Amino acid sequence: MIQYKILLVEDESDLAELLRINLEDEGYKLVLAAHGAIAIQKIMSEHFDLIIMDVMMPNMDGLTTTQHIRLLNNNVPVLMLSAGNTSQDRIDGLKSGADDYMGKPFELEELFLRVKGILSRANRDDPKINLIEFAFGQNFIDFNSYIAKGVNGEFKLTKKEAQLLRLLIERKNQVVTREDILKTVWGYVAFPNTRTIDNFILSFRKYFEKDIKRPQYFLSHRGLGYKFNHEED
Repeated sequence: MIQYKILLVEDESDLAELLRINLEDEGYKLVLAAHGAIAIQKIMSEHFDLIIMDVMMPNMDGLTTTQHIRLLNNNVPVLMLSAGNTSQDRIDGLKSGADDYMGKPFELEELFLRVKGILSRANRDDPKINLIEFAFGQNFIDFNSYIAKGVNGEFKLTKKEAQLLRLLIERKNQVVTREDILKTVWGYVAFPNTRTIDNFILSFRKYFEKDIKRPQYFLSHRGLGYKFNHEED
């Protein structure tokens, strides 16, 4: 049986110890880091299957730490924990590169289910996803490196942005429902909310559309879902 190794980044020592004990009881191997700078040092020298990341920490907060982690390793999943429970808090967490977001306080059982789900998705093979590179108009995306070229030049996508882009592009000219997006990209049926997905679509328009008020490629269909509109050259 595989023993997954988890890096817990949490500055509250009592909470960190509580989570360590309970997660180890679930069969995981835990490594603790008191703040983001320590976490980055550990990531550079050790392999982890999952990072559980607090947001509010001294020296380096969880959002900044996650952004740095994505520069080092785009594949390690990050579950973000935060006392912030607004839609914008969730959006900021996901856009920083987190794979999932939980507000504090939380039930341990829900945390266990989230951890199990993230690890299951991260370690499964998905033969349906074959797209590696894609060009449209003057735009280009490399889904291996997450490097993209848009209207303002070259930049790097977050993992979630790349996953959602790939889903929409693989189903080009078809409306993809919110339910399909939640299930395929986030692995849930009720999170994130519609506004979160809308913000990802808005980001895509800023990246790739010449006129974001009159989008050519990334379209929203009210009450239905979202579509990548593309005709073959």
